[in-house]
Amino acid sequence: MDPVTDGESRSRRSFVRARAALVAGAVGLLLAVGGCGASGDASDSGAKAADGKAAPREGFADEAGAAASAAPEEQADGKGAGRKAAPKPGGTHVIRTATLSVEVKSVPKAVAAARGAAEGAGGLVASENTERLDDTYETSHLVLRVPQERFQEVLRELSGSGKLLSRTSDAKDVTDQVVDVDSRISTQRASVARVRELMDKAEKISDVVALEGELSSRQADLESLLAQQASLKDRTSLATITLDLTPPDAPDDDGEKEDDPEFLEALGGGWDAFVTVLRWIAVAFGAAFPFLVTAAVAVLVWRVLRGRGAARGAASAVTAPAAGKDDGASES
Repeated sequence: MDPVTDGESRSRRSFVRARAALVAGAVGLLLAVGGCGASGDASDSGAKAADGKAAPREGFADEAGAAASAAPEEQADGKGAGRKAAPKPGGTHVIRTATLSVEVKSVPKAVAAARGAAEGAGGLVASENTERLDDTYETSHLVLRVPQERFQEVLRELSGSGKLLSRTSDAKDVTDQVVDVDSRISTQRASVARVRELMDKAEKISDVVALEGELSSRQADLESLLAQQASLKDRTSLATITLDLTPPDAPDDDGEKEDDPEFLEALGGGWDAFVTVLRWIAVAFGAAFPFLVTAAVAVLVWRVLRGRGAARGAASAVTAPAAGKDDGASES
């Protein structure tokens, strides 16, 4: 091989290698620069996103603070009275009622047992009404108040005291109503306190009078809410059981004897009918009495006038013959 040609081929190979190394270095540099730029953009976008998130959080905090500061004012002024607060976890509030009708052999003993069951469970007898049918039989109507946790126990005990004729029970959930009343009481108390503060700061008599009227109105609303709260507390803490106790049916012989009328009862009924007839006769006579008196007077006057007419006719008849005799004597 020619030395000149061999040298040229070597120089070309060296140039190609150098060019390839230069291109590889340039590509690597471009890749490095692009990676740095991407990381920088990513860091910038992350920073911007962080700033963007931080800004709304600060604004929300400001708004929440403003709302928190404004909420007591709205409650104090009575503007937030209509808004319900979020229910607080405190369990459910249920009003339980039941009605029982039981047939027992001895009503007095059953009444004593029912009273003992209610008082033994920590309750009370709200009302009791006993009615005697005759010398042997009587019925009783009781209203018992027992704690909620002993309600089913007392109900089973009363149901087993005799022959169960009927039984009904009812449960009404009033949790929302209890929470609503509690929330309104808190709001109304804050409102009353706010009005009192304004009264302390008032200087004009007109302002004091106006605030006193407003205070009286809000205090009345607060007392009404407190009464509702007490009623709900009483009905949800104590269940109500209405118990009717009746004796067994009376024997057939006694029933037949009761159906047969007695002599004294018949006599009393006849006497009442007789007195009623006499009373109506007296009323009718009293109504016709003026007309009877007028008719009697008219008849009496008619008879007097008729008697006078007859007397005058007889007198004229007697005087007429006497006059005829006198005329005949004079002619002769």
